[in-house]
Amino acid sequence: MNPAAANAGKFWKQLGEAAVILNGGLVIFAGINLYKNNEKFYKEIAMPAFRIFSAETAHNLGIKLAKYKIVPRPQKADTPLLTTKVWGKSFPNPVGLAAGYDKHGEAVDGLLTMGFGFVEVGSVTPEPQPGNAKPRVFRLTGDEAVINRYGFNSDGHDAVYERLSQRKHSQNDKDSGLLGINLGKNKESPDAVNDYVKGVEKFGNIADYLVVNVSSPNTPGLRDMQKQEVLANLLDKVVEARNKLEKIPKPPLLVKIAPDLTEDDRRNIANIVTRPKSGVDGLIISNTTIARPDSIQSKHSSETGGLSGKPLREMSTDVIRDMYRLTNGQIPIVGVGGVSCGEDAYAKVRAGASLIQLYSALIFLGPPVLDKIKQELEDCLLKDGYSHLSEAVGADFKQQPVSSAKS
Repeated sequence: MNPAAANAGKFWKQLGEAAVILNGGLVIFAGINLYKNNEKFYKEIAMPAFRIFSAETAHNLGIKLAKYKIVPRPQKADTPLLTTKVWGKSFPNPVGLAAGYDKHGEAVDGLLTMGFGFVEVGSVTPEPQPGNAKPRVFRLTGDEAVINRYGFNSDGHDAVYERLSQRKHSQNDKDSGLLGINLGKNKESPDAVNDYVKGVEKFGNIADYLVVNVSSPNTPGLRDMQKQEVLANLLDKVVEARNKLEKIPKPPLLVKIAPDLTEDDRRNIANIVTRPKSGVDGLIISNTTIARPDSIQSKHSSETGGLSGKPLREMSTDVIRDMYRLTNGQIPIVGVGGVSCGEDAYAKVRAGASLIQLYSALIFLGPPVLDKIKQELEDCLLKDGYSHLSEAVGADFKQQPVSSAKS
């Protein structure tokens, strides 16, 4: 072999070895940052990398990773400051994952492993249904927002129950977090009320709490069920079904409402849930909005569906504050909508929320957002002199009396 050819061969061999070393180093670097829940790495590298996929494909990939517990662990244990008790149940921390992420109950334990205090699955419909046609979910990256029109795509009661009941049988750590199950109706159902009753009967004995979702904008006619007489009848029926469950204590029953309600709608809902022996234990505020704030710049802003993420933040907090006032602080509230930092969570707590949920922030910031929110929420509480989260619930009203729900 002539010297030139020999040198060329040596060069390419060294280049190949260098490439192997470089790629190996990159893999190790990425693995360390993923494992350590590095906030900057997720925000600037890991989560943008997911954007090579469509929004729904990326969503499904995230569920698969969580299903097999390929997720980072919290970098700090939950502290007594954030440990809270609502409905007689102990939450290791007040930050939960909202319904809509793990729709089919596939990844509950992996998501709890990430550090959520509770995970809400669903919405689950009695019969399987595919939901709306694709594409049906859109990232509004510059706005840190999402528009979805999934339309209650669901594996149905039987499939989801099978998954969740197996989980309950195999779970040993009862302090790892709580499970909520969000109930919906089938699109073509002739009896919407019965769909919710079936959900209570099916999942009541394995859920830590149940949610009646009458506020998704993506199922025709669903939001009409928030009207006074319709909602009162629905809640009477599902409470009756809940009270017949064998489980002791009975699971708390929550109602998830929209942020787009009129003042009269809010007042009517407050009156319904505060009726003597209403049986309603809580409100989730809020679902996505059909509004499109002027601040939104994304090309996807004209897509139909429910808007979530940062543009929903102030709207949902205002509804929390209003419903806390209208219910005289009698009904625990789960605050959700645009939470991406501790200050966002704290604002909802001060407005009247006892628990917090997030979803869209996970898409843009990744799992580290959970540690970030919990730490910053602690900092907010300590700065204002609170020794426990519960002391700050409804703090916006401490300087003024909370008016009666029926005033």
